[in-house]
Amino acid sequence: MCPEDTSPEAWKVYLEIQRRMTPGEKLARALEHSRFARSLVMAGLRRRHPEATEREIFLMFARQTLGPELFEKVYSESA
Repeated sequence: MCPEDTSPEAWKVYLEIQRRMTPGEKLARALEHSRFARSLVMAGLRRRHPEATEREIFLMFARQTLGPELFEKVYSESA
């Protein structure tokens, strides 16, 4: 399914690149995207909380990622 903001020709190129990638390359790309997304969330937290320490930023990220219930189980003594 071609995204609305992508031309059919560009979509074909994208799909061909995906077909040529090995499973390892696909995994590496997925992990790279995950690291990038995490860095964006962390940057947003730092911007909204400039006074926070890196530990506090990490804990905010963990709460946001895990949800309050799991966060409390995992980090109750750290928070």
